[in-house]
Amino acid sequence: MALLANIRGPEDVRALPADQLPVLAAEIRERLIAVTARNGGHIGPNLGVVELTVALHRVFHTPRDKFVFDVAHQGYVHKLLTGRNGSGFDGIRTTGGLSGFLNREESLHDVFGAGHAGTALSAAVGLANARDRLDEASHVVALIGDAALTCGVTMEALNNAAKSTKRLVIVLNDNEWSIDRNVGAIADILSRLIVTRPYNRSQQGLKRLLGRSRLGTKVLDFGRSFKRHVKNWFTHQSSLFEQYGVRYLGPIDGHDLPTLERYLTFCRDATGPVILHVRTEKGRGLGAALRNPEKFHGTGAFDPETGDSLASGQPGAPKAWQDVFGALLVREAKADPKVVGITAAMPSGTGLNQLKKELPGQYHDVGIAEEHAALFAAGLAARDLRPVCAIYSTFLQRAYDMVIHDVCLQRLPVTFCMDRAGVSPSDGPTHHGLFDIAYLRCVPNVTLMQPKDEDEFADMLHTAVQSGAPMFIRYPRGAAAGKAIKARPALIPLGRAEVLRPGTEIQLWALGSMVAEAQALADKLAARLGVRVGVVNARFAKPVDATLLVQQAKSAKLIVTLEDGAVTGGFGTGVVEALAEAGLRPPVLRLGWPDCFVGHGTDVKTLRAAHGLSPEQMLERAVAAWAQA
Repeated sequence: MALLANIRGPEDVRALPADQLPVLAAEIRERLIAVTARNGGHIGPNLGVVELTVALHRVFHTPRDKFVFDVAHQGYVHKLLTGRNGSGFDGIRTTGGLSGFLNREESLHDVFGAGHAGTALSAAVGLANARDRLDEASHVVALIGDAALTCGVTMEALNNAAKSTKRLVIVLNDNEWSIDRNVGAIADILSRLIVTRPYNRSQQGLKRLLGRSRLGTKVLDFGRSFKRHVKNWFTHQSSLFEQYGVRYLGPIDGHDLPTLERYLTFCRDATGPVILHVRTEKGRGLGAALRNPEKFHGTGAFDPETGDSLASGQPGAPKAWQDVFGALLVREAKADPKVVGITAAMPSGTGLNQLKKELPGQYHDVGIAEEHAALFAAGLAARDLRPVCAIYSTFLQRAYDMVIHDVCLQRLPVTFCMDRAGVSPSDGPTHHGLFDIAYLRCVPNVTLMQPKDEDEFADMLHTAVQSGAPMFIRYPRGAAAGKAIKARPALIPLGRAEVLRPGTEIQLWALGSMVAEAQALADKLAARLGVRVGVVNARFAKPVDATLLVQQAKSAKLIVTLEDGAVTGGFGTGVVEALAEAGLRPPVLRLGWPDCFVGHGTDVKTLRAAHGLSPEQMLERAVAAWAQA
C-alpha cells in the first residue's frame, strides 16, 4: 500500500508516473475490500470506478473543478484520493467515521451531496451555469450511472443542458446495473451502442482509407460533422444525446487508464456539453462481487475470501421485514390475480424478488423511477387492479406529488408498502425514513398504518388490498418480531387501535416497532412510580383512534406517544390534534426523532442514544413529564 499511503491529495495522483497507476489502482481495491468487509458498504460500485476516478483526478483539478457524483455510493475512491485515507475512512459508515456518500461538510472536494439517484446532472448544469455567470475557467464533471438515465429528472436536465451552459462534461458510467440489472428502453439503447461493432470497425477503417489521399484528408477535416453522420449511419442511438445538443463520445474501456486520460482531456478542452460513455465492470477485483453484483451493490460485513456475510444470524432467527412482506405479497397475489407488485429497481431490497420468481406476470420493475412507479400504479388501479407499490420510505418522497394528485385525489386503490421506515443507520440522512408519517398525515384519503409484528403485517396487507382505497404501510429495516403468521389473514377495522395492557394514570400509545419499547417502558414506569400504566398498539398513524384516545384521556394524567419517525408533524402530533378537537388538554409527551437531519451511525442503538431515545433516556423523560403533570 506504499503508493496509496503517500497520496495526500489529487496533486499526488497527478505527480505519479503513468506506469505506477496500475499499482495504485490495485492498492485502492485492496483498501476498499478490507474496509467494506469490516464495515459493509457499497463495494461493487466503488470497485468498478477505480481507474475512472484516478483518471478524473489526473485530468481535472478539484476543488477548483467540480465533480458531482450521482448517488455518490461510488465516491469512496474519490475520498481516498482527496486526503481522507485515514482513520475516518477506516470507520466509514460508522459512528465518528466518514459518510458513505459525498458530504459538503466533510470536504471541499465534495461540492454537492447526494444519496438519491438521478440528481447529479441537474446539479451539474446548475453549477456550470453559475460558473459561466461568474466568468470562471473551471470545469464541471457529472459522473452518472446508466441507471440514472431511467430517472425523469436526469432526462429533464439533459433537455436543458445545452441551453444552460457553455461547457459541461458528463461521464456515463455504464455497467448494466443499478442495484438489480437495468431494465427498460434506455438499457436496450446503451446495449445496442456497445455491440454496434460495424460502426466501431467502419469508423477506424474509413479513417485509414481516407487518410491515404489529399481528397480523403479534406473529408476528414469535416471532423465532428463526419463523425456524427457515420454514427447515425450505423446506429441511430448516439443521436439520443446529440439531438439534445450534447456531443457523444465512446463507448470506451473504463479500466484502460491511458485511454481514459486521453478522452477525458479531449472532453475537458471541448466547447459545449459532451458525454463520454465509459464501460466498467461492477465489482472488479472481488470475485464474489462479480458473481453476485446485486448482493454486493451494498452489503454488510463479509468475508473477503469467500464473500459470505458475517452478519450474526442464529438458526430460526426472525426474517427481515422485507422478506416477510415479499412472502405475504406472493400469498395475496396467488389468491387474487388482480394483485400486482411494483418496484423501482429494488427487487431484493423490497422482497419483491419472491413475486418475480413465483408470479412474474404479476411483477413489474420500472427502474429507478419512483414517480413513474406511483403513476403506473394509479393507471393500473383505475382499471380495478390492485397494485402494491413497494418503495423505501426515503424514496417515496420523490413521488409525493403523484401520491397526492394522482392516487389520493382520485381515491385509487393503490397500496404503498414503505420499507426502511425509521433509521437506516450506516447510510445516514439521505436514507433514513423519518418523514413519511408527517408528509402523509396531511393528505386527504390516506390511511397509514404500521404493524407491530409479522401476523399483524399480514392482516394489514390483506386489509389494504381489499379496501379499494389508497393505503400506506410502513415498516423498518432489519429483523421482524418473530411472530408466527396465521394461515388466513383477517381484516382490521380501519382506524381501530388495540389495547395491549390496561392502565389509568399513564397511557402509552405506540406505533409499530415502538410497541415493544412501550411495553418495556410500561414495566419500568409502573415499578418506579407505583402507578397503573396502559399500553396501546395504535396500529394507525392516520386515522388515529380518537374514540379510544378520548376515553382514556378523561382519566389519564399523562399520555406518552412513541414513534419511529420525525416527532414534528408525526403520530404524536396527530394524537395532540385529536385531543384538541375533543376539547381535551391532558399532558402529552411525544417520543420520536427530533427536528433535525439525523446523521449516520454504527447501529440503531447508537443513533437512538445520541438523540434521547434510548430506553433509559425515554424512562427519564417520562418520569420528568409525570412529575410535571
